[in-house]
Amino acid sequence: MEQLQQKLPNATLALVLGIISFLACCCSMGIGGFIFSGVALFLVKKDLSLYAENPSLYSNYSQVNTAKIIAIIGLILAALSLLWSIYSIWSMGGWDAYMENVQKMMEEFQNAQSQ
Repeated sequence: MEQLQQKLPNATLALVLGIISFLACCCSMGIGGFIFSGVALFLVKKDLSLYAENPSLYSNYSQVNTAKIIAIIGLILAALSLLWSIYSIWSMGGWDAYMENVQKMMEEFQNAQSQ
């Protein structure tokens, strides 16, 4: 009797989280990228262990492999983004100088909006 193949349970979610980790790198100094790619890699690891138990049961191994690659790239981008953020803050003279600069830019933006 032939067994029907099923999909690995976390493949789609891991793929979506890996893609979101790309966007989160840009918006959160890399921290969001670490979180989303870390969760994606955790889900990939669970699916890979399921697949290793009985490969003939599952049909979407390639999707899990793609999710793994995207999550690793997201993790690398998050690390680079975090390092760049740390360098930027350090080169501006520390956290206080960075926050002053952000405040000035926000005031200029609000002034431009009101004109």
